[in-house]
Amino acid sequence: MKADELRAKARKLNVSGASEMRKEDLVHAVATATQDRSGASGHQSGGVRTGPESSKSLKYSQEVTSPDDDPERPGRSLVTTSHEVIRQWAEQRDAVPATVEGTEHDDHLGVLRFDFPGYGGEKLQHVDWDEWFATFDERQLNFIYQEERGDGSQSNFFRVENPGREDA
Repeated sequence: MKADELRAKARKLNVSGASEMRKEDLVHAVATATQDRSGASGHQSGGVRTGPESSKSLKYSQEVTSPDDDPERPGRSLVTTSHEVIRQWAEQRDAVPATVEGTEHDDHLGVLRFDFPGYGGEKLQHVDWDEWFATFDERQLNFIYQEERGDGSQSNFFRVENPGREDA
């Protein structure tokens, strides 16, 4: 997003002092205000978003609201909107928040992904966590993932889903 767009969004979210903020500070303020605002609807605790295009994966996934939650069994599909859970999952795998180069529109991030070491993310552009989460929340996405495979080994599987649209 451009700084002017971030300022407009900050004003809508009643962020004070937005006109004097630098872009980096605006991204953080908008992400925080978005998270605080959606907290009333259960987002902050990891509340799953549903809609007309919610996938079968979402229906059969175990909801996770805290990093302290454990999968019911190895290989279990999990779903969350909790920033803390997503960030911890990615950092445990040394994954960096990213977007797919060429999918952006205007100054908005494109397809959200993670860049895992050794997986050849040539088309991935690294972004900061605040911008990644601001986009994640703005698009009302869910994070569907696995902690481990059925055999107990660590899994890097994840999918970002928009319940209003099949592919986010």
